[in-house]
Amino acid sequence: MSNELLEALNILEQEKNISKETLLEAIENSLVTACKNHFGKSDNVKVEIDPETCAFSCYQEKTVVDTVEDPVEEISLADAHKVNGNYQLGDIVRVEVKSKEFGRIATQNAKNVILQKIREEERKVIFDEYNSKEKDVVTGVVQRYIGKNVSINLGKADALLTESEQIKGEVFKPTERIKVYILEVKSTSKGPKILVSRTHPELVKRLFESEVTEVKEGIVEIKAISREAGSRTKIAVWSNDPNVDPVGACVGMNGARVNAIVNELRGEKIDIITWDENPAILIQNALSPAKVISVIADADEKSAKVVVPDYQLSLAIGKEGQNARLAARLTGFKIDIKSETQARESGDFMDYENDYEEDDYDDDYDYSDEELAENERLADTEQADVQTEALDTEADENEAAGTENDAADSGDEQ
Repeated sequence: MSNELLEALNILEQEKNISKETLLEAIENSLVTACKNHFGKSDNVKVEIDPETCAFSCYQEKTVVDTVEDPVEEISLADAHKVNGNYQLGDIVRVEVKSKEFGRIATQNAKNVILQKIREEERKVIFDEYNSKEKDVVTGVVQRYIGKNVSINLGKADALLTESEQIKGEVFKPTERIKVYILEVKSTSKGPKILVSRTHPELVKRLFESEVTEVKEGIVEIKAISREAGSRTKIAVWSNDPNVDPVGACVGMNGARVNAIVNELRGEKIDIITWDENPAILIQNALSPAKVISVIADADEKSAKVVVPDYQLSLAIGKEGQNARLAARLTGFKIDIKSETQARESGDFMDYENDYEEDDYDDDYDYSDEELAENERLADTEQADVQTEALDTEADENEAAGTENDAADSGDEQ
């Protein structure tokens, strides 16, 4: 039996990653439990297992007395001398208990305890493994829908993608492989409960870390992210190496790097802009792909007045205000966007008297038919002041506010 037990423990250690020492301790406890059931008492029951051979011995420690009143706790001097002739009254004698004496019920109980300990250790090992991956991205396989939630197999455990953490309109098929962000890992009696997300802004950050070597190595930093999952994301990046273009590194040759992330997110658009500690420059970059004439930022009030060319107003605001809203979240500023005409009429244009030509603001941005139509529609109407409130930056660690510096770059839109 010892050889079989040793072989079984070695297999469990290799396949289940459960230490042999932990299992031996569980077996010792189970044998003590078996003795409890057999003798009705356990205070004087001891078990020893050789960790090298798994040979075990179970014995009772009995006190040598003249007259035995409790045969479980005491032994007569005559019986003690049968074990060793040197024992005297008051000595403690170890009396070996043969395993066959435990009885069928006691043996089964010991087996159950061992199996329970193995299950507990398996759950603990799995919990520790996925708990260490909390706030990280993993690849899982879609299993099935549970109501409106989705069960995702991560290999050794299943995760739950709740409806609130799914991208609107995204539909999954069984056996489909997807990447998810581990929100939380909870320990339960039935094993770890793993909650994952497809909408969290950190999912985008982790995808860039895995796709862009410079981000993974810390050469390029992702300073801030604002996201409306399934539609558009803006990220602000900064390079710690003056020889590395942060935007170019994230975009990759011919857009290969960012396109891989866009594909994983089912076509979600990603604007990559250069981070700047000067809030005015940061806001200008954040409103990309729209061109900006001027930005007056109040760092104390966390507010900014932005003037854009008349024909760029609708692009700066974005469809249903999305571009301005994401820019506000990214920078942490409340942004008031006006066209040049509106700014002049309201007296907010200040001293920016230099005329501009539309050609000065042309770029190679590929406007969609929908965006061009929206531009024309809004350009033909009188636009009121548009204010976009930043979300509470203190409530979301992914939002960042600028301080002061001097640099500018444009983000790419995928």
